[in-house]
Amino acid sequence: MNQKIAQLAERRRQLVAQAAAQRITLAHDMEPWRARLALVDRGVNVVRYVRRHPALLAGAALLLVALRPRYAVKWLQRGWLVWQVGRRLR
Repeated sequence: MNQKIAQLAERRRQLVAQAAAQRITLAHDMEPWRARLALVDRGVNVVRYVRRHPALLAGAALLLVALRPRYAVKWLQRGWLVWQVGRRLR
């Protein structure tokens, strides 16, 4: 019984060491992606914030219409397209 426990303990030590080595390798491999993923994370946070506060989006659209009506039409068309694509993706 003691031999089996010793084998299990040795196997556990090997697996823990292997997992640590894999974590180090993964961290090294993910380093080039860190900045890109941080940017995506910020974008997701912005989308979540806007979804919680839709009045901000409406206010920004009204401000754009008031300040630059010519550009507003173009941006509202783009926004409408993004809205429709987002709804279809759900």
